[in-house]
Amino acid sequence: TRKRQRYVEKDGKCNVQHGNVRETYRYLTDIFTTLVDLKWRFSLLIFILAYALTWLFFGLIWWVIAYSRGDLEHLGDHTWTPCVNNLNGFVSAFLFSIETETTIGYGHRVITDTCPEGIVLLLLQAILGSMVNAFMVGCMFVKISQPNKRAETLVFSSHAVVSLRDDRLCLMFRVGDLRDSHIVEASIRAKLIQSKQTQEGEFIPLDQTDLSVGFETGDDRLFLVSPLIISHEIDERSPFWDVSRGQLERDDFEIVVILEGMVEATGNGVGARCVCLWGRRLLGTR
Repeated sequence: TRKRQRYVEKDGKCNVQHGNVRETYRYLTDIFTTLVDLKWRFSLLIFILAYALTWLFFGLIWWVIAYSRGDLEHLGDHTWTPCVNNLNGFVSAFLFSIETETTIGYGHRVITDTCPEGIVLLLLQAILGSMVNAFMVGCMFVKISQPNKRAETLVFSSHAVVSLRDDRLCLMFRVGDLRDSHIVEASIRAKLIQSKQTQEGEFIPLDQTDLSVGFETGDDRLFLVSPLIISHEIDERSPFWDVSRGQLERDDFEIVVILEGMVEATGNGVGARCVCLWGRRLLGTR
């Protein structure tokens, strides 16, 4: 068996890397999707930094207000009304910032009504804190609810086979679902990916050609309760019509199978690369 570099891995991940991307600012214009697409370690790092930097920023402002008003110079003076009671340094200002943004409210440190700048800052931090919570929690929820793990229980046969079925030469593979919960509106597609040279001499390195798996008859719409055998008839319209067994073994191509559906209002997509075996049949139901 020749070692080939896959275009789509067995777990459905595309083996494509984007290089020489100059307009990187476009990723920032859609920052929500960019954060969702990040790896978990980077997402958790940004999640922690978003809260930590916000708390530090507003904690510094609370400390500046206390310092500029002279509250830190009148500690223990009961005749002096500070902006925030019991705020005696940067650490306490940082803790007050956390209590304000997270609405913990221990009651030991509390803002007074003689500090208008503090009241304005309190409103700003409450509004900004709500926005940070909505944005970051939304990113985490979307990332957790992605259908990648659900697709792990969609199993394709290790090989695709080419053999006769009802006296017609067909390319066949099996797909099944390991879970008891069904996939609603499941549909399946197949793509042939190989290099191609046009009549004008243009070379197309990754040309994609549809393989008919029952789109005309509706057989591509699956009721995936038990393992099913998906069949592609090799007729005059098939790209394999003029391909012999020997050429099939020598040619460098890839078949990508994509199964899509809805699982509890979440779309699932999965891709797999199949290796063709000539003259075999799929046996068993496992």
